[in-house]
Amino acid sequence: MWKLQPVRICGLTWARTQEQRWRIGTFAICLVLSFAQPTAAAQSYPAKPIRLVVPFPPGGATDILGRLFGQGLNESMGRQVIVDNRAGAGGNVGTELVAKAAPDGYTLLMVSASFSVSPSLYKLPFDPLKDLTAVSHVANVPFVLVAHPSVPASNIRELISLAQAKPNEINYASSGIGSAPHLAGELFATMARVKLTHVPYKGGGPAVADLLGGQVQLLFSTVVQVLPHIKASKLRSIGMASLRRAAVLPEVPTIDESGVSGYDMADWFGILAPMATPKPIIDRLTQEIVKYAKRDDLRSKLAGDGVEVTGSSAAEFDRMIRHDMEKFSRVVKTAGMLTN
Repeated sequence: MWKLQPVRICGLTWARTQEQRWRIGTFAICLVLSFAQPTAAAQSYPAKPIRLVVPFPPGGATDILGRLFGQGLNESMGRQVIVDNRAGAGGNVGTELVAKAAPDGYTLLMVSASFSVSPSLYKLPFDPLKDLTAVSHVANVPFVLVAHPSVPASNIRELISLAQAKPNEINYASSGIGSAPHLAGELFATMARVKLTHVPYKGGGPAVADLLGGQVQLLFSTVVQVLPHIKASKLRSIGMASLRRAAVLPEVPTIDESGVSGYDMADWFGILAPMATPKPIIDRLTQEIVKYAKRDDLRSKLAGDGVEVTGSSAAEFDRMIRHDMEKFSRVVKTAGMLTN
């Protein structure tokens, strides 16, 4: 008579009885299904509308680009993309919502460079690198320093002289504490050796509205957000914050060439998803975003507003975020910005 010998599977010893063969078969089926679930989910994705959270109010550059790329995903994936504005705490209210959302691909986040600044300023209720994952970097937008027409300065040198004569009397708006425009203003004040008063808002839209109304005097803003007001002479462009002049505002000199050597600030935008979102779903989203970003009509349309459309892989965007977190951390310390 043959003697039944035990067999080792995955480090466990099993005897060859009928009951134990059944257990082995059940274990194998469960193992196969555990690997098959993400693939099956990706094949049926999307099966319902997708929510794209914009962590700022309507009217700002994050909102404008979020709605544009949301429409692009809508067209390419055949499902409605609903833009959900969740403003507050410099973008961290909406960001936390997505960080704690189900990782199923149905809740996404539109972020700006402010996402890389917040960890240096706030004690966050989420981990931006462990709770969220990159999908694609979609666009770069240069900053421009604009002033209300009542400000008696038409260029950077005149503004610096005015600020030196009136320390803390000139105020500048931003889209919130810890936002990229806030950082741009603090960096300018540090490098130009002037004292300005910061006035935070809950987003770029409200900040521009008060600047137009004269409640605040200055604003570092993306070109896309204020270009119509510059062209209508409702706002005065003082200087470009990037190292290169903008093609849409070639007559506006950079802050760097105007005497604040080395000054360089720009904004970027991208899409994130909750961590643990199945990789096949992330890959699908990235593929559709990159395809949309390559469209000539989109690129030419946004180029007229000073926007450089990118469209990157998830890995490229992840590296960019990590690099900027380190860079902005150094800027925050150099500028002496208070952290919470």
